[in-house]
Amino acid sequence: MPETKKLTYAESVNAALRRALDELPETLLFGEDVGTPGGVFGVTKGLRKQFGERVFDTPISESAILGGAVGAAMFGRRPIAEIMWADFSLVALDQLVNQAANVRYISRGTVSAPLTVRTQQGNAPGACAQHSQSLEAFFAHVPGLRVCLPATHQDAYDLLLSAVWCDDPVIVIENRTLYHAGKQEVSVGGEIQPVGGAAVRRPGHDVTVLTWGALQHRVLEAADRLAADGIEAEVLDARWVRPLDLDAVLASVRRTGKLVVAHEAHTVGGVGGEVLAAVAESGVPLRCPPVRIGTPATRIPAAPGLAAAVIPSTDVIAEAITKTARA
Repeated sequence: MPETKKLTYAESVNAALRRALDELPETLLFGEDVGTPGGVFGVTKGLRKQFGERVFDTPISESAILGGAVGAAMFGRRPIAEIMWADFSLVALDQLVNQAANVRYISRGTVSAPLTVRTQQGNAPGACAQHSQSLEAFFAHVPGLRVCLPATHQDAYDLLLSAVWCDDPVIVIENRTLYHAGKQEVSVGGEIQPVGGAAVRRPGHDVTVLTWGALQHRVLEAADRLAADGIEAEVLDARWVRPLDLDAVLASVRRTGKLVVAHEAHTVGGVGGEVLAAVAESGVPLRCPPVRIGTPATRIPAAPGLAAAVIPSTDVIAEAITKTARA
């Protein structure tokens, strides 16, 4: 039976992992430091003690972690592999792009790879260039992979469970700035949600703002601030960038006639550009040109002050929404 608990984002992830391990005996959880230490961010704390050897530490080798996950998934397991930083998944792209994403296709559907890759991305103080990239567009580009970015405590629980129960490989991208940012009420123990689906986080009628991941919180802060000036922005959380809920985006844009897409990733080659192209191709009329907000094509500096200058701030987001709404 569903029940409500007050949890941090990290505890919500932990609760989802605990449920998956408890209800699916074929599930394994592994990665660097996820076992005895409980994860570098404390997310997997207590799981090794409860589930024993089904939760274990691995060598520092992302290729081995994801290669082992693909093989285990093909032979009846349902592995959850943690890659400590999304940046580090790049050394194992072959395992994801050429192996996991292709298994169902090249086997004519006789073999699948139901694996979940948990990772986290985005800027945090002192993260620097090799620990701060937002890579959802990399993964969303690959047919056969599904990609979600839970931005709320509830989604940290729900989307991870959707990923584990999915029979295709899923990349779950969390954000370390959210892990311990206070507690919220989270409903646990309910039905497993299907993959996909956006969510309206704030209704409005003047402009649609599509966002995802940790930047959503700055978008909501900007929208609440602008409401005092008479601008009512509808904030839509994509939740999944593959599959993208284009129907929800188009339904919102039909109501507002204006669109802003905001993400922490670089605007160049980002999912935002794909959204704008899809909206243009749909023929839904816009009353002004759409706007993309994102990080410019630059590496993230180590100095927090410099990093703050390139990541979209609440003020930058608010200014873009205002110009679009009043255009």
